[in-house]
Amino acid sequence: MAEKKVEKQQTEKQKQPQKRARMDDNVVFVGQKPTMSYVLAVITQFSAGVKEVNIKARGRSISRAVDVAEVVKNKFMSDLKVKNIDIGTEEREVEGGNKINVSTMNIILAK
Repeated sequence: MAEKKVEKQQTEKQKQPQKRARMDDNVVFVGQKPTMSYVLAVITQFSAGVKEVNIKARGRSISRAVDVAEVVKNKFMSDLKVKNIDIGTEEREVEGGNKINVSTMNIILAK
């Protein structure tokens, strides 16, 4: 009886359509890793057939995100265009209940 249940689950999985690309698949979040790690991530996304890649960063990582976009655009893929640059501020709560403002940036590169 357990075998039939396993078989039924396997056939149900086969009938389900394949997952589509998630919305966040074309987003690269820039942090504290070396710049070239993020450059490789962006190039990998474009090589996979994505038309746009979002490079997102907050706070001190913003300058690294700009470096990533410029390196990709100028050194590796000269056919890319900067589609949009969004800047903003988030209010974050830190220890003790105090609130601070953190800058954010989103750079959209497109083929």
